[in-house]
Amino acid sequence: MSILALTCAGSIFLLYLLSSVSMVMSQTFPYSHCPRGSNNTASTKFRDNLDNLFNGKLYDERGNSLSYNTTDGEIPDRVYSNYICRFDFSPETCRNCVSNATKNIVQQCNGTQEAVLWYPTCMVRYSYRNFFSTLELVPIIYAWNAGNITRPAQFAMILNQTFNDLIERAPLNPSKYATHEGIISDFERLYSLAQCTEDLSTEDCGACLKAAFDRVTADNVQGKQGGRVLIPSCFVRYELFRFYGDPYVGSPGPISQPDENSGRRNKESRAWILIAIVTVSVFIIIVLFSSFFWCMWRRWRRDKEEEINNQEAPIIPMSERRTGDGRSYDILQRDHQNQTESQDFPVFPLSLMLEVTQDFSDENKLGEGGFGTVYKALCSCVSWHNQGILEDGKEIAVKRLSRTSRQGIREFKNEVGLIAKLQHKNLVRLLGCCLEGNEMLLIYEFMPNKSLDFLLFDTTRSVQLDWKTRVSIINGIARGLLYLHEDSRLRIIHRDLKSSNVLLDHDMNPKISDFGMARIFGGNQNEANTNRVVGTYGYMAPEYAMEGLFSIKSDVFSFGVLLLEIISGKKNGRFYHSENGLSLFNYAWKLWCEGLALQFIDPVLMELCVPVELMKYIHVGLLCVQENPTDRPTMSSVVIMLASDGIKLPQPTQPAFSVGRIVENYAQSSSDANFCSINGVTMSNVLPR
Repeated sequence: MSILALTCAGSIFLLYLLSSVSMVMSQTFPYSHCPRGSNNTASTKFRDNLDNLFNGKLYDERGNSLSYNTTDGEIPDRVYSNYICRFDFSPETCRNCVSNATKNIVQQCNGTQEAVLWYPTCMVRYSYRNFFSTLELVPIIYAWNAGNITRPAQFAMILNQTFNDLIERAPLNPSKYATHEGIISDFERLYSLAQCTEDLSTEDCGACLKAAFDRVTADNVQGKQGGRVLIPSCFVRYELFRFYGDPYVGSPGPISQPDENSGRRNKESRAWILIAIVTVSVFIIIVLFSSFFWCMWRRWRRDKEEEINNQEAPIIPMSERRTGDGRSYDILQRDHQNQTESQDFPVFPLSLMLEVTQDFSDENKLGEGGFGTVYKALCSCVSWHNQGILEDGKEIAVKRLSRTSRQGIREFKNEVGLIAKLQHKNLVRLLGCCLEGNEMLLIYEFMPNKSLDFLLFDTTRSVQLDWKTRVSIINGIARGLLYLHEDSRLRIIHRDLKSSNVLLDHDMNPKISDFGMARIFGGNQNEANTNRVVGTYGYMAPEYAMEGLFSIKSDVFSFGVLLLEIISGKKNGRFYHSENGLSLFNYAWKLWCEGLALQFIDPVLMELCVPVELMKYIHVGLLCVQENPTDRPTMSSVVIMLASDGIKLPQPTQPAFSVGRIVENYAQSSSDANFCSINGVTMSNVLPR
């Protein structure tokens, strides 16, 4: 058996074990839906009937069934309840899950007359109305795996084939379930399951599964490695590992009486058990060695990809050239015609940087982020002042790149090379650099008002940002991006525009900073694709986060998020936790569609802003965060829109999706989904940079 085959077998085995642990642990996080309000308030008699049902009747009549409907009480206070367990679990496991679920649903939904709660193993539901044998499509809970697929188009085709197969087979099964194993490659499989409540008709089961699968395709998550959709009448799940077992087949038959040959058979059984133990032990050893070689191979492949990315991402190579005083490097850059230019750039000695930062003391630390720490320094640079490079007594900011960063040297070269060639009042000015020993330092002009997020998201400091100042900041950021995209001789995609990367000078003028992730486009190039997605979730355009596809429209999306943050005073990255799963731009869209857009504004601006001007800025922000990149305006159009009062703006379409979770309301309408329908968002674990 080859090393590669052993490696794959070991990896699949380990993934299966991990997935089993994951399912058990996830049971501590049930999903529940029990809307509060006068229309869902239970009577005292209804609550007594519910307690009676959950404390006895539901359990006494369960038997070995994995699905059960029951009632308690008389109309109008009758309780209708059911549960369904996954097809591959035993009645005992089902009973334990239902027991936990009934306790949880009573605690979480106390006082309601209708509720539903899901665990990975089971679902429990109760209501004041008879829903047995009835197709129920709301509410919907859905979530997806944070990992991305490397070949989304191929994966989408296989996922669609899987869905069609499950929709066809599951309704015909008396137990209303089906599984499917799709082949992605020699080493990858797609495992899927679908299951309906057993009381549904064949047609209703098929309709429920189609609605669940439509949710997956509608939310454009086919590029994710897995996902699940939970509906009261059915549920589906798909992953790249086998997360389900064989169907439960019931209790074993009666035990036969021993005969005179039982002793011999027992000896044979013990021998076979010993052989099995030895075989399993050898297999485990092989798996451990295979996993070791697998990890080594993966590390080699990762380093190889890193080497390829190093050829792709660092836009400007850098080579050392000593001048007479040993203080400068050549920053070299090849344009699309392979012509080489050079320019002299100040390089400061490490001894001077240690002196002005007091050996990088914590007292001088301004903050941490990206790839290092930023320090404030007061320059006593008489010799450099005489050369016209730095003023004596000038405040500067020193960015110290982390020594442990695998990507630090590349981003360092990138940032030095880029900013040395960019000149604009809304871009941070780089004064020099230091590359000595193990240190990589960037020296910037000092921004006394720190970064935009420092003021914007603090309730006590945000009052410094009045309406006029915020409008000036928005316009300045837009002009800075326009310069990067169109007006400089290099077309540059920033790729990490966010509030913490916008610095404010003495007069609150914005300066875009942190070009370590930027990319240059040459000639007529409009977009590019990368396997190395960098940036910050919450500001990242969906096509970039999910497919690695970036363009100037990726920066436009980030600008739109930033504009809406400045208007509202709220941070998108944490907003959806407090607004029932809506991202900041989904919330702005909701208010826009309801004619309540003025409620979106930061309360500190209510008496200072002009409503018509505010509506224009929200309108432009929504245009920038549209899901389709081609629908988003260019930065030149954005600058014109912001500067003009009489221009007619195009109608925005539905914004892109973000991370989070949504439960659809019963009365939600889909008749105008393209223009004023509220986006659903899903739950996903992601790690921002």
